[in-house]
Amino acid sequence: MLQLYGELADWWPVLSPVEGYAEEAEYFLSLIDEAGVPPDASLLELGSGGGNNAFHMKKRFSSVMLSDLSADMLRISEGINPGCRHVVGDMRTIALDQRFDVVFIHDAIDYMTTQEDLFAVLRSVYQHCKPGGLAIFVPDHVRETYEESTDHGGSDAGERHLRYLEWSHDPDPTDTQTVVEYVVVYHIADGPVQVEHETHRCGLFSRNIWREGLAAAGFSVSSVVDEYEREIFLARNIHEDSSRG
Repeated sequence: MLQLYGELADWWPVLSPVEGYAEEAEYFLSLIDEAGVPPDASLLELGSGGGNNAFHMKKRFSSVMLSDLSADMLRISEGINPGCRHVVGDMRTIALDQRFDVVFIHDAIDYMTTQEDLFAVLRSVYQHCKPGGLAIFVPDHVRETYEESTDHGGSDAGERHLRYLEWSHDPDPTDTQTVVEYVVVYHIADGPVQVEHETHRCGLFSRNIWREGLAAAGFSVSSVVDEYEREIFLARNIHEDSSRG
């Protein structure tokens, strides 16, 4: 388990405060409204992390289930989303005895670094999406638009202070991975400053691979480009299946 989602999970609200997700979440809700999803709909978010998206999106749904590989991150989410059900699970293999009107995956999908893993997630999502339901995928990049980048952020919360530097680069353009280096600097009150560095490996796939995988899973596919120039894939389960509720 990566430190950011394990040993440093308690610092997540300082590293990435929930307030910073409000505008983005409203955009996702607008896509859901435009797709004609009913007001009493159910939501499953896979790779939900600390629950920041769900905090803003849950108002739209009658029930919300959040799943992540990290129990530590789900514990953080439970603090801000006490009315949501939380389940530890791997988005590639999770098997819930329930289907949902909307299945949502934010940038956690980036941790699928092989086509095999990506397609496993798409099949898993299809199995959890009601007939006529909507699945939304928000990868940070597709192959055609990827550019090396740097970012920084962090915040202060009482006596807790954190800043981070993020550097995304692609050492081998012939494979399906990029590398994201994180340096995190943090301390409590007047205590010693601590510095952590870790490397995250993320997947990078072409639009055609995304569309091929979604179609093979059973979805009809469209996409939109948001203000951050991310290609967001919108997938509808168009197949009737009376065998599951």
